[in-house]
Amino acid sequence: MMERLLKNIAPWLTGDGPEAEIVFSSRLRLARNLEGHNFSRRLTPDLRRRLAGEIEDGVRRAEAVRDPLVFRLEEVEPLDRLFLLERHLISRELSPEGQGGVMVGGGEVVSLMINEEDHIRVQVIRSGLSLEQAWEEIDRVDSRLERVLPFATADDLGYLTACPSNVGTGMRASVMMHLPGLVLQRQIGKIIQALGKLGLAARGLYGEGSPASGNIFQVSNQATLGKSEREIVCDLDRIVKKIIVHERTSRRQLLDRRPLKLEDQIFRARSILGQARLITSEEAIGLLSLLRMGVDLGILEAIPRRTLNQIFIQSQPAHLQKLAGSALTPEKRDALRARLIRERLAQTRKEEGKNV
Repeated sequence: MMERLLKNIAPWLTGDGPEAEIVFSSRLRLARNLEGHNFSRRLTPDLRRRLAGEIEDGVRRAEAVRDPLVFRLEEVEPLDRLFLLERHLISRELSPEGQGGVMVGGGEVVSLMINEEDHIRVQVIRSGLSLEQAWEEIDRVDSRLERVLPFATADDLGYLTACPSNVGTGMRASVMMHLPGLVLQRQIGKIIQALGKLGLAARGLYGEGSPASGNIFQVSNQATLGKSEREIVCDLDRIVKKIIVHERTSRRQLLDRRPLKLEDQIFRARSILGQARLITSEEAIGLLSLLRMGVDLGILEAIPRRTLNQIFIQSQPAHLQKLAGSALTPEKRDALRARLIRERLAQTRKEEGKNV
């Protein structure tokens, strides 16, 4: 089943959604718990397994996710868990004891984590700034699930969740953004501070506690009580559009005020990525960030955004090892990563040459 995921590029990585030069993806998650059960962390391993089976059966009866791939994490090797995390299909917190799992729909647009902090975490992820489309999809899935699974609610609170900040709608909305202009202009701190005052948070690539590698930030709501799902979506959409304006302004200022310095950084990144024999994950994502900005600004040849996004995901540690078909030492990973990037960029140049 992992091989099926490995062969496909997830739709959120195609780079063809609205505002895709700055917004990688839009993601919505709904936290749900079943009536009559303790929260996942307070269940015994045996009860977690039984609950997972009940949820899997309910998802199939509801036809909420058609022909899902089912991964029970107690049967999944650590490398494959990391692969699912890199794919943004599970969280870092998903059932460390192994009685959790994930059900993945075709195309990886819809997925359901089971027995993370809550019994169910429904997720929809779309390319670009597509919060409204993601909301329509996740509302459909949630409505189907609710017909067959009794969700825990309270009249005065809404949906009950393990974390108090999720009580209410249980919705977390997030947008993954590429913000090199704001970082290079040293404006990102002000943006993050302003987001905090608005009840939003800016986190790293893999959510809470992860670093903002490659100038990539996840902007999300922090509370769900007192607002409807649509209000959460509309508020985040409005604020993200303002950040997009600031990012574009920062990029133009960099290009206008110090074009040679910016071009030097971008061409150095292109040269290193095209020639390196060893490259770490951290260095690669930083250089790919500059390469992506160079393409978006028209400084470099038009490398398809889809290709850059695919390099971005395939150069992560677990993806590399899955491509190799075996576990690799850090040095061998760095060598394979460098080779993969060199070959993909060289292939792009050849294809571009044919079209001239």
